Amino acid sequence: MTNKKRFALLVPIIAMLLLAAACSSPETGTAPRTKLKGETVPISIIANLHTPTVPSDRIEKIMEEATGTQLNIQWVPDGSYEERVNAAVATETLPQAVFLKNSASLMQFRGAIRDGQFWEIGPLLDEFPNLARLSDEVLRNTSVDGRIYSLYQERPLSRQGIIYRADWAERLGLSAPSSLDKLYEMLERFTNGDPDGNGRKDTIGLADRSDLVYGAFKTIASYFGVPNGWEEEGGKLKPEFMFPEYVAAMNFVRKLHQEGLVNEDFPVMGKADQQELFIQGKAGVYIGSLSDVVSLHAKLTKNNPDAKLDMHNRVTGPEGERVWSTPGYGAVVLFPKSAIPDDKRLMEVLAFFDKLMEPELANMLNWGIPGEHYELIDGKVVQSPDYERLNKESRPYLSMQVGGPGSIPGFLEAGSTLPVRLKSEKLVKDNESILVHDPTAALDSATFNDIGERLQDIITDATYHYMIGMMTEKEFGAEVERWKKEGGDRIIREFNEALSKQRKAL
Repeated sequence: MTNKKRFALLVPIIAMLLLAAACSSPETGTAPRTKLKGETVPISIIANLHTPTVPSDRIEKIMEEATGTQLNIQWVPDGSYEERVNAAVATETLPQAVFLKNSASLMQFRGAIRDGQFWEIGPLLDEFPNLARLSDEVLRNTSVDGRIYSLYQERPLSRQGIIYRADWAERLGLSAPSSLDKLYEMLERFTNGDPDGNGRKDTIGLADRSDLVYGAFKTIASYFGVPNGWEEEGGKLKPEFMFPEYVAAMNFVRKLHQEGLVNEDFPVMGKADQQELFIQGKAGVYIGSLSDVVSLHAKLTKNNPDAKLDMHNRVTGPEGERVWSTPGYGAVVLFPKSAIPDDKRLMEVLAFFDKLMEPELANMLNWGIPGEHYELIDGKVVQSPDYERLNKESRPYLSMQVGGPGSIPGFLEAGSTLPVRLKSEKLVKDNESILVHDPTAALDSATFNDIGERLQDIITDATYHYMIGMMTEKEFGAEVERWKKEGGDRIIREFNEALSKQRKAL
């Protein structure tokens, strides 16, 4: 019997085991009752759809059987997700579980949370054996006024690093960009040194895009010693763009732009076009998420089978090796009081998410069904190369995951025969020893919540204008003063007040 057939036969058995697990209490603790015998608990959810089409309901039905629930999942395309959620808030038609896309989305909901529109769940988590394993630190980063209202999807603390054309580097005799000087040298030689050997000056060093966070700039800035968002100076929190290191990082990119070492239109380029420059062999360096190397490698080698990629994560700058950190979570899930009328229903909904953290269900949400969407080889996951099928059947359910490898014992690891994938995972793990954290992750500012996004546009525009030579340092400083006058000074004061309260509470 083949592995594929064997796994196919196991699927109904897995579902039966999960159902049995859902109806029993673990030896290490008694979970709250999720349902009476023969009773089905209805659960409504709104989830973000990152794939072109709504998934088939195969995995959904296994989830229902395993948890004793009847699921009503509203799949909303990513591009219109926030608009749909905000409309549901306005019309009080939210479902029982609301996934928010990221920390920025959660920040926008802090006002509604304070108004009492969502359940506080922190005191309840220890009553559930799996939810109790969620990280206290990450939960604290999601908190509002020190209280926990949401579950979270675990994310690596930093995926950031440098992906580069190893075949170009070998041809030009370049080593890994382990310092800012070596990074500049690589970008300059990839632009002017004919790295592809075609005798023409038709390449650039860096492909970048219009994204100061997940594009190249924030990672380069962390190499220069720029704080991660905010940092204390003289006992007072200040935003990153008020530090001289921020100007130094802008000057670096400004030099790249002046010398033609980065695509000239990076302030207006999207991610797809940025990656296309790299895939088509027009650029040799990509600074951003190291996990992007898998898709970049697949598409690049399809165009050029002789192309080779490598990665590097430790770049020495004025303050040594460092890289900015995320709060440790991606999406979060909130529980509206308008859809959950009482404690009993809240406990039933939380019990459902507790069951989603059982290894069998967690692995299914992350990887799909064994034998169909992945195979286990030497105890590790090797996913099917049929990306179209994965998108139609399993990948959308990633949006419903709670927790992750750090909080779920038995969570399967990815296996791969692709060296660049293995190295990217190794470097992501290695980043944990050189992290720079944002001290405001668990702090709050009413002004920031209200107008922070609009004020940030002032700094974003000024940063791009400076980097492409349309603004002097004095003019950039004037924009920082405008940010302060239009509300930034209040944000600084409120974050410092919140920090003081936090320290008194500890």
